[in-house]
Amino acid sequence: MTYNFIRTIEIEDRPLAHLRSVIFAKLRRGESFAYSWENPVERGSGRSSIWFSPNVAVTFEFFESREIPLNPMWIRALTKAANSPGGLTLVPEPENADAASGGPTRD
Repeated sequence: MTYNFIRTIEIEDRPLAHLRSVIFAKLRRGESFAYSWENPVERGSGRSSIWFSPNVAVTFEFFESREIPLNPMWIRALTKAANSPGGLTLVPEPENADAASGGPTRD
């Protein structure tokens, strides 16, 4: 994901697809919000945050060419985080994500 043509944030394809869905929905509605994440050790650890608004350019680039099936439960959890005072953070995907996305279930 590249923010405002300056900042690139590396996120795996599956979580990125879910974040994109939530970010696009909020921006379509004209809503501004914060997104925060933990920095990897090679970038000095700590946390970073950016402010999303409809006026800021954001691009999403995926390694895979195929569309990733979305888990509606994860979308709801991410949307709830985005609507909170702390802003959007990458919350863990719910355990039964495979069943929600139409994939195999775990026994």
